[in-house]
Amino acid sequence: MLALAALMSVTLTACNFIQYQPKAIDIQLNAEKIVSKNPFGPEFTQYLVNNGYKKEKLPLEQWGVDELTYCALFFHPSLDVDRAQWRAAEAAVGAAVARPTPSINTSAANNSRANEAKSPYALSLSIDIPIETSNKREIRIENAQHLSLAAKLQIAQSAWQLRNQVALSLNAYQFNLQQSRLLSAEKIQRADIVAIYQKRLGLGAASNVELSTANLLLQASNAAFQANELNRLVLMSSLASNLGISLPKVKNMNIVTDSNSLLTLKLEPDLQAEAVFNRLDLRIALERYAAAEAKLKLEVAKQYPNITISPGYAYEYGDKVWSLGLSGLLSMLNKNKAAINEASSLREVEAAQVEALQSKIMSDASLAYAQLMQAQQVLENQKYILKQQQHSTEQMNKRLSAGEIDRLELTFAKLELNAVEKNLALAHYQLKMAEAELENTLQKPLIQTKQSLDIESISLKSASH
Repeated sequence: MLALAALMSVTLTACNFIQYQPKAIDIQLNAEKIVSKNPFGPEFTQYLVNNGYKKEKLPLEQWGVDELTYCALFFHPSLDVDRAQWRAAEAAVGAAVARPTPSINTSAANNSRANEAKSPYALSLSIDIPIETSNKREIRIENAQHLSLAAKLQIAQSAWQLRNQVALSLNAYQFNLQQSRLLSAEKIQRADIVAIYQKRLGLGAASNVELSTANLLLQASNAAFQANELNRLVLMSSLASNLGISLPKVKNMNIVTDSNSLLTLKLEPDLQAEAVFNRLDLRIALERYAAAEAKLKLEVAKQYPNITISPGYAYEYGDKVWSLGLSGLLSMLNKNKAAINEASSLREVEAAQVEALQSKIMSDASLAYAQLMQAQQVLENQKYILKQQQHSTEQMNKRLSAGEIDRLELTFAKLELNAVEKNLALAHYQLKMAEAELENTLQKPLIQTKQSLDIESISLKSASH
C-alpha cells in the first residue's frame, strides 16, 4: 500500500500544472490605448523603417495611400482580432499533435473474514495504453493545419480590405478639397454677377427679377460650399476610423491633396486568371475545402476502432496475478455512417462555395475592368471639353479687351468654365474609385511604388507588432 501511494505521489508531483490566470477587460484602459495611438511615435517610425523607409526621411512629410495603408496595418484593431484567431488556430494544431494519454487504474481491498492462511489484502494496478489506428492523428493534424493556414490568410484578407477602405476614404477626401476650391471660385463669380446686377438696377438697366435670380444662385453656391466644408469633417472621421487612430491625429497629418491616376497604364486584357490566382479569399476557401476533406477522411478512419492495451498486476489475498487486457469500441457495427454522410455533405458545401466564389471573382474582374475603361473614356471626354471651354473663355477675354462684350458676359463664361472643371474633377474622382475597385478585385497594386507595398507579406510578417 505504501509503495502504491509513493508511486501516485511521484506521478502527480512530476506533472507541471498550469495555473489559471484571470484577465479582466478594462474598458477605460482600452479607451486610453485607442486615443494614445500615435502615427508620429517611435514605434510606428521603426515599423516604417522595417518596411523600407529611410530613417533620415522620417517622420513622414506627406501621407499618400501607401503611408496611410501602413498606418492602418499597424494600428487598426481588426488585424489584432485576426491575429488572435490565427494564434488560436495554431494552438489547435498543437492540440491535434498530442497523442492519447495513458491512464492508471488502481484499487485496494481488505477481507476481514479471510482465513489465516491467506492475506486479508488485495491490491491491483493496471495501465491503459490507447493506440489510434488508421492514421487518425495525422489526419487531425492535417485538418488543423489547413484551418490554421486559412486563419493566417484571413489576416492578409482583412489587410486588403483595410487598404481598399483607406484608398476610398482618401479619394473622397481629395475630391472634397477639389470641390471646395471650385465652389469657392463659383461663389466669387456669383457674387460678381450680383454686384453687376445691383449696379445695373441702379442705372435702370436691369430688373429686380434678374437681381433676385442672381441672389438665389449665389445663396445656392454658398450653401453648396458650406455643405462641402462640413462634409470634410465626416470624411476625415471616416479615414480615422479606417486607420484605427483618433481624429485629432489625422488632422495633424499632411495628407496628399491629389494623386496621379493610371490614365496611360496598359492593363492586361485577361484579368480573370490574375484575379483568381491573387485573391486571398479564394485561397482561404480552398483551405477550408481541404479541411473539410480531412474531416471526411477522419470520419472514414473512425470506422476502424482504436485499441487500448491494458497490462496489469494484482495481489489478491496472497496470490500474484499478471494480466493483459485488450479493448476497442464496436464502431465496426454501424461503420460511422451518419458522421461520414455529414462530413461528405459539408465537403460538398465547401466545394460549391469555392466554385461560386471563383465565378464571382471572374465576373467582378471583368466588371471592374470595364468600369475603369469607361471612367478613362469619360475623363478623356471631359478633358477635351475643358480645352474647348478654356479656348472659348480666352476668346471672351480678348473680346472684353476689345470692347465687344461687357464684364457680365465674361463672368458667365467663367462660370461655364468652372462647371466644366467640376465635371472634370468628378470624372477624375470616379476614375480613381474605379482604379481602387480594380485593385481590390485583383488584390494587387496596379502600380508598384518605391516601397513595393506587398499587403500579404507585410500583414503576415508577424502575428503581432
